[in-house]
Amino acid sequence: MSKLRAGIIGATGMVGQRFITLIENHPYFQISALAASPSSAGKKYGDAVKGRWMMSTPLSDDIANMTVLNAEDIAAVKEQVDFVFCAVNLSKEETRAMEEAYAKAEIPVVSNNSAHRGTADVPMLIPEINFAHTDVIASQKKRLGTTKGFISVKPNCSIQSYVPALEPLRKYGIKEVNVTTFQAISGAGKNFDTWPEMIDNVIPYIGGEEEKSEKEPLKVWGKVEGDVIVNATTPVISAQCIRVPASDGHLAAVSVRFENKPTIEEIKEAWATYVGEAQRLELPHAPQQFLTYFEEDNRPQTRLDRDLYGGMGISIGRLREDNIFDYKFVCLSHNTLRGAAGGAVLGAELLYKQGYLY
Repeated sequence: MSKLRAGIIGATGMVGQRFITLIENHPYFQISALAASPSSAGKKYGDAVKGRWMMSTPLSDDIANMTVLNAEDIAAVKEQVDFVFCAVNLSKEETRAMEEAYAKAEIPVVSNNSAHRGTADVPMLIPEINFAHTDVIASQKKRLGTTKGFISVKPNCSIQSYVPALEPLRKYGIKEVNVTTFQAISGAGKNFDTWPEMIDNVIPYIGGEEEKSEKEPLKVWGKVEGDVIVNATTPVISAQCIRVPASDGHLAAVSVRFENKPTIEEIKEAWATYVGEAQRLELPHAPQQFLTYFEEDNRPQTRLDRDLYGGMGISIGRLREDNIFDYKFVCLSHNTLRGAAGGAVLGAELLYKQGYLY
């Protein structure tokens, strides 16, 4: 089977740029269209991102010479794609409307945006955890009146470190979780050149993140019932989200209470032996080992460990007894890889294997 033609909507932003680096040599997909705001439309992509290419890998000539399409011209985009990745910088209402318009034009949408994360018939995928949520796509297509078009999303970057670490422990009955995330500036689409105020600084507030961190895991852990995903009702999660002067990588400090308290050895064994659907299917961007536990007291570290398995692995460390909860530990994910574009690409790989993209 030939590669599917993938468009990137919001291609000039940081996440859009990351999509380009991940898909350029992909075994399933090829970049066929780059779309952005009307101000970038008609320009060569290299000109549109001149002076603001944020990736460490250089921009290839093939991509630089592609003409940027107007993201609002869905008919023009449709001629060049089989499906699209979406990473637009619009209001939630505008994003929701745009993604539904693409889906109704029979273009599957794999979104990095938050607009449809709360939509009950839209799967919000972490392929190692809730791959079966794609079953709800059939009812979403019925609602939209489509045969091929639908929307799938990935969760917020802030939950990508601690939700994977908690998943293998759910069999012990997780009752309560207290988590503080220490989030890199790339999560705001910035680097230190564009956000010098973050140098030598910590900001104890990230708009909307704490609500997402407390609510989105319940959808990930929910079940498809009838035409919708019904959110889980437990555990209770309390979150604080803090912006820190790191370029990439979201670190989380987690405390957890169980119905049936496991031993430390049982927890480590659950982490070491957990295998998700992404690993079983050998998806191209699936880390060989989903969860990696470090025995060293000073690991994981953001700069040392965020790129584990190409930035798609989850790092865990410092598991110990807690004086209030049962246990506490720290964990780490790469926020623009596992937490953003990479997570969306992994979701698209799952959808490809399940036959939803063609």
